[in-house]
Amino acid sequence: MDWKSRKVAAIVEAALAEDKATSDVTTALAIDPDLRASAAILVRQDCIICGLGVIATVFDAFAAMQARSGQKSSGRYEVISHSEMFDGVRVRKGQTVAVIRHSASAIFSCERVILNLMQRMSGIATLTNEFVQLTRGTRAKILDTRKTVPGLRLLDKYAVTCGGGANHRLDLQDGIMLKTSHVAIAGGITKAVQKVANARKPGQKIEIEVRSLQDAEDAVAAGADTLLLVGLSPKQTGEVVEVMRAKAPKVVLEVAEHISLENAREYAETGVDFLSVGALTRSSVGVDLSMRITADVF
Repeated sequence: MDWKSRKVAAIVEAALAEDKATSDVTTALAIDPDLRASAAILVRQDCIICGLGVIATVFDAFAAMQARSGQKSSGRYEVISHSEMFDGVRVRKGQTVAVIRHSASAIFSCERVILNLMQRMSGIATLTNEFVQLTRGTRAKILDTRKTVPGLRLLDKYAVTCGGGANHRLDLQDGIMLKTSHVAIAGGITKAVQKVANARKPGQKIEIEVRSLQDAEDAVAAGADTLLLVGLSPKQTGEVVEVMRAKAPKVVLEVAEHISLENAREYAETGVDFLSVGALTRSSVGVDLSMRITADVF
């Protein structure tokens, strides 16, 4: 993750603006602007930590917003983490994942945004890793979807990779994906695939949703590269996989729709290449993090 990219900065600034961080009335009235402090970020549950780079990014964005509004800069800061503490590491309840040294007012004003982003990212990474561990030993890799919080997709998908998963499409221009509704409006599987195949750019792969073995055979015959199996039980999925491996061994097989921790292993054991799990970014629960702030003159 490029934490200094414009896209990440825009996400962070939007979060700070939403919280009116540069207009923190409580901190302005109660805290000496020249007071320095330290803060420790602690985890309150076992998890996969993710989003450590957010901390410095938030403080940089906060300083830029202060400058634009004519406020006095909060000054220098320091973010310290152990060399073995990085995104994707499993941490235990009670561990400190980072220590911050900055002006007390900046810490108070940015605290909630830092924790909000980190707890969501860590939650996604943790849930993703649960799926990865469940399917270990099979050929199936865990994929995310576009079921992300609007405005946070870049961070959501990064968190998936920190949990051991992989990214599917980042957006609508990132690959061809013919859904059942596309197929219906286009006039059927064969017409939809052929129309796309004739107009696609060199190197673009065609992925299409299929709901039966017949759909799968029709899609492959028309030139599809990846089959997204939807609405099929593990048994039905296994039957499609067996036929497709024999008839079209180069075709990529992916399962989607209602993949859960309860059935992921069963689907993975059918021999598919990927499990597409919307729950990673749609249904993850944020990790419980806290920030302990103390006076620290230096």
